[in-house]
Amino acid sequence: MLSSIKEYQPEEPISEDIWTAVGLPSRGTSLFDLVRTGLPFGFLDRIANLLQIKRKAIAKAICVSPSTLARRAKAGRFSTLESDRLVALITVFQETLAMFEGDISAVNEWLTSPVRGLGSKRPLEMLGTRVEANAVLDLIGRLERGVLV
Repeated sequence: MLSSIKEYQPEEPISEDIWTAVGLPSRGTSLFDLVRTGLPFGFLDRIANLLQIKRKAIAKAICVSPSTLARRAKAGRFSTLESDRLVALITVFQETLAMFEGDISAVNEWLTSPVRGLGSKRPLEMLGTRVEANAVLDLIGRLERGVLV
């Protein structure tokens, strides 16, 4: 007899630190300087590949329109604000990855689904401001500690 309940099988976890994998320092003056001058455009593909999220979805998450994205590609660099949002995305992804014990598919499902603790917004849609990104990080912390949302 076949069971209708599917056994959970996590995907292969990311074994290395996400910051190292992307090629960014996780903190310190080197990161500050990179964000201030604007991350090189090539980081977008690195981030998209590692996070297994489409470039278009990342651009939308960091509030970059398709025409602005084309200009950034031509210029070869993101603005300070866009770079800050990319760093927020990496931070949120790393914390979510820890929460789901390295299961990228579970992380991507959570990031792209409405979450009750965020007013039914998708976490990926909440990277436009530092306040929103901090709300996502706060929720992750509460979920990990078992605090009701």
